[in-house]
Amino acid sequence: MRSILLHADDDGSFDRRLDVALDLARAFDGHLTILNTFAYPVGTMTDLQGAAFAAMAPVWKEQAAEIRSKVEADMANEDVPWDWQEALGPPALGLLQHSSLMDLIVLGAREPVDLGRAPSWTAGELAISARCPVLVLPENCKRFDVAAPVLVAWDGSAEASHALRAALPFLARADSVFLASVAEKAAIHIDLPPLDGADYLARHGIACEVVELPDPGKQGVAGALIEAAGLRQCGMVVMGAYGRARLAERIFGGVTRAMLNDVRLPLLMTH
Repeated sequence: MRSILLHADDDGSFDRRLDVALDLARAFDGHLTILNTFAYPVGTMTDLQGAAFAAMAPVWKEQAAEIRSKVEADMANEDVPWDWQEALGPPALGLLQHSSLMDLIVLGAREPVDLGRAPSWTAGELAISARCPVLVLPENCKRFDVAAPVLVAWDGSAEASHALRAALPFLARADSVFLASVAEKAAIHIDLPPLDGADYLARHGIACEVVELPDPGKQGVAGALIEAAGLRQCGMVVMGAYGRARLAERIFGGVTRAMLNDVRLPLLMTH
């Protein structure tokens, strides 16, 4: 995790996300890239939406300048190498374009272009489309302890396997790792059994505890995972993201949507 991309979104929680990103950069001896995105500032005379964007352009530029000025002042007292980038367009597009050589994308759980309504389709879009994992932070997350226990959601799928591999730098530093699968009444075919995931981790020198959670009932798989992580005092949940990119509200699979709709712990996702 040497190259970390952080979304600069002035939603009231950015200062806390910056502290988390700094914790990660220090833990992994990494470089932090802070990206601010704002909407296209141009439109045609007959395009009312484009005209509205054009009218808002000075406001967005002023907000971007204020965020950058504050970040520069804050980072002057930090010991982490960093740079500032700006992009026009939706946050998902800007972050995706800047993520090609990144090891991790960090952003908040609130949707930056929809007045903070959850779930964040930007986070889901990036989890599906980006080649690096996405770390989604709850609003109240102030710091990140890389030694805290981690819960990995495991169902044997390709998505879960990719997430397990992507999380290795975190899992190697965690005090304990729980590989959790959820038993459901409906029979579900999985590609790999739980022990295969444990064997993979063992080959990387990472011990884990295999946990089978009972049928979740009305709380659903997401609720069972959140509850299990809380009981084990986990600092992060790792899971594969399910869905198809670029389908707006329909991007999420059921569990993915539910997890993003109620982010209580840092959530590491990848497709």
